[in-house]
Amino acid sequence: MVSFEMSDRKKIGLGLTGFGVFFSFMGIVFFFDKGLLAMGNILFISGVTLTIGLKSTMQFFLKRQNFKGTVSFFVGFFFVVIGWPILGMILEAYGFIVLFSGFWPTLAVFIQRIPILGWLFQQPFIRTWLDRNQGKRVPV
Repeated sequence: MVSFEMSDRKKIGLGLTGFGVFFSFMGIVFFFDKGLLAMGNILFISGVTLTIGLKSTMQFFLKRQNFKGTVSFFVGFFFVVIGWPILGMILEAYGFIVLFSGFWPTLAVFIQRIPILGWLFQQPFIRTWLDRNQGKRVPV
């Protein structure tokens, strides 16, 4: 039997990441509120750092293939902080897609195991699209 025991640091990191996503979502819902968006970004980045560690985070963001995504994400974050939240979120969304495009197949498998969403992702047209795009990075 395999044990998936998580350390307290990873639990806190996942919580911060979740709050970061929540605050970013609320920032968008409240018509691009720059305070909520900035707080969401800070919580998300700090949560990812606590979850996978500082060294792994730096290696991930500084990989050569992730350079465009990293620059786009952090320039978008800068625009959110200085008061241009719509432009900032567009840049961040592009950067997020480029950075995390390698995780989509893993996320799709996880979502297929969730009761209601899993049924939706098992539909033939979605399943065909997932199978066709599995393992491919977003071209930039």
